[in-house]
Amino acid sequence: MSAVTLGIRILPLTLIRKEIKNTFLRSFLYYVPYVTLAVMTFPAITEATKQPAAGFAALIVGTTTALRGASLFAVAALCCVTVFVIETVL
Repeated sequence: MSAVTLGIRILPLTLIRKEIKNTFLRSFLYYVPYVTLAVMTFPAITEATKQPAAGFAALIVGTTTALRGASLFAVAALCCVTVFVIETVL
């Protein structure tokens, strides 16, 4: 397991020494961290609450608030308030 983990980290450093000029590969590598974060975060959003509907509502509120340009603190606070209110009502 450690050989695979180290191989994934060391091989790109040793094999790719030039700048990557392929636009498709560059855009793919640019979005990999965001996709990985989304894949890990989305299940936690729906499973961390007592009611999955509360997690889904917080996801909608958080996404909408973030797209409107709110700060990370404001998005997190609104998501927490959304989950609290929905779980209190249900």
